[in-house]
Amino acid sequence: MDTLTGLLEGPKARGAFLLKSVFNPPWSLRVEDRAPISVVTMVRGDAWVLPDKAHPVRLCPGDVAVIRGPDPYTISDRPETDVQIVVGPEQRCNTTDGEDVTETMALGVRTWGDDSRAGSSVMLSGTYQAPSEIGRRLLAALPVLLIRPAEAGDNPLVHILAEEISKDEIGQELVLDRLLDLLLVSVLRTWLAVPESGAPAWYRAQSDPVVGPALRLLHEQPGKAWTVASLADTVGVSRAGLARHFTTLVGEPPMAYLTGWRLTLAADLLREPDATVATVARRVGYSGAFALSAAFKRVRGVSPQEYRQAYRRGGRIHTAHHLSAPTQTVVLDR
Repeated sequence: MDTLTGLLEGPKARGAFLLKSVFNPPWSLRVEDRAPISVVTMVRGDAWVLPDKAHPVRLCPGDVAVIRGPDPYTISDRPETDVQIVVGPEQRCNTTDGEDVTETMALGVRTWGDDSRAGSSVMLSGTYQAPSEIGRRLLAALPVLLIRPAEAGDNPLVHILAEEISKDEIGQELVLDRLLDLLLVSVLRTWLAVPESGAPAWYRAQSDPVVGPALRLLHEQPGKAWTVASLADTVGVSRAGLARHFTTLVGEPPMAYLTGWRLTLAADLLREPDATVATVARRVGYSGAFALSAAFKRVRGVSPQEYRQAYRRGGRIHTAHHLSAPTQTVVLDR
């Protein structure tokens, strides 16, 4: 498994919230659902995406916007249109006067908006409720707002999603989840492939003839008892040379990177129903439950048991571990 494949496996939709919204101008939605990531595309009409912490961007039909949460943002027909509806947690929708219009503006299966289905603006949106820890490492490197123009992307995916989103058939939720995954991954791949796009250092380092193989080894064999010396010997360079070059390109030493990767894997594995701390520890390269618990607590601020209990209760998991996130808007070349 290469570095990118392992990370892209993380953001898998499981019962994601998908919706087709239909509006006639003027319209404006304030989104305060605190979702970690959302994908938005226009089928008909233009819209403006206005993040609180990044520059606004016009969204044309076929363009795909990836919006990184949990900060609020606004989507409207024009930047100056006053907010009319606020989308809160659990996708409850209220007017600015406090009237709940979640049900009254429903127009059928996964369709919502104005009374007329022939609205001049038709928007598709998909919201990930809880990406995995592996996916979080990639998503934390995203800009607040990433736009892939229609001509730079894979339009068939948008068309297929538009056709499937209003269907109510057996297995439809799974079909929509996978379509949303494909759309997100296609945008992320485009972003990562563009030079100077702001791709994270660990991704750019993949192409390096020394650091790239080292990263792949750490990702493919996290449970091995790696040392800088053994890693350097495997890739055929000196210990000092690998340590220096790895730190320069990735931004942290090899063993620090390995620790972060192991704990990221452990956090995902701890969510599995039958997993124990001891079995997870062995899978990610720790000698036992105590060693993993000590590292997990030191880096994340909570024990593995506390982390797993919070996840099973369905609550947000607050830990001391975080990745600094960029705040800019990135529009890929049209």
